[in-house]
Amino acid sequence: MSDERLFTFRNRWFTASVLGTIAIAVVSALIGFVWLPSVHRDAQFTGIWNAICSAAGVPRSWYAGEATVEPKVKLTSVEVTPQLLVNASANSIGRGATLALRCTMCHGERGMSEANSPNLAGQYASVIYKQLIDFQKGARTNAVMSPMAVNLSDQDMRDLAAYYASLPRPPAQRKVSESLAPGIVAHGAPMRNIAPCAVCHGGIDSKAGSPWLDGLPAAYTKAQLVAFANGARTNDINEVMRNVARNMTPEEIDAAAAYYARELDSGR
Repeated sequence: MSDERLFTFRNRWFTASVLGTIAIAVVSALIGFVWLPSVHRDAQFTGIWNAICSAAGVPRSWYAGEATVEPKVKLTSVEVTPQLLVNASANSIGRGATLALRCTMCHGERGMSEANSPNLAGQYASVIYKQLIDFQKGARTNAVMSPMAVNLSDQDMRDLAAYYASLPRPPAQRKVSESLAPGIVAHGAPMRNIAPCAVCHGGIDSKAGSPWLDGLPAAYTKAQLVAFANGARTNDINEVMRNVARNMTPEEIDAAAAYYARELDSGR
């Protein structure tokens, strides 16, 4: 047996291993703490020290005082809970029906659109309320809806939401477990961090603030997914829809939009 010591710098293999490990650590630190953070143009990444602090998770106030960075786009300010607007009064529904007379051209007399505007009949009240506030505050923009919402009071928006939520919802889509449901709707794409559509939008479960999609015009649903994907629409809570849509393929967007609009090859 050899008496040569393994852990000594006289051993060229040990020396090479130590130096190689140090080199990898240094390169990794430079890439992770300096180069990658510094390519961001946000204020918190300005300068090497700020970039290092940001990469290490140091609170911004530690190195930037009380300065805050304003978001480049307006985000939603609505806090949605499962209890929001669940017990609407008959008076509120009645006031909403009167207010809704100005909405019939796009959304139909009973909340069922004959154009490419969304159906509102049976939609969750919290969804309608949130979208109206977002239109009013500028978190979501539309040439028609933004001017319509700007002068609504908070009670007006609550009443409109209560009215449309009280209308009969269109017949439910086929169960997502059936073979007609596209994979993106029934199963999502876990490797791309896409949950099944039906988890939030009904069919499997529903999430507070997520709209009921059955019966929505395919052109409308597709337009919203594309807007989320390219960042034109930013009023989703915690960027949930933007993160999903930007990872969807054009074919998956078309399939999901057609499915919820019932534009399928069979059983249409």
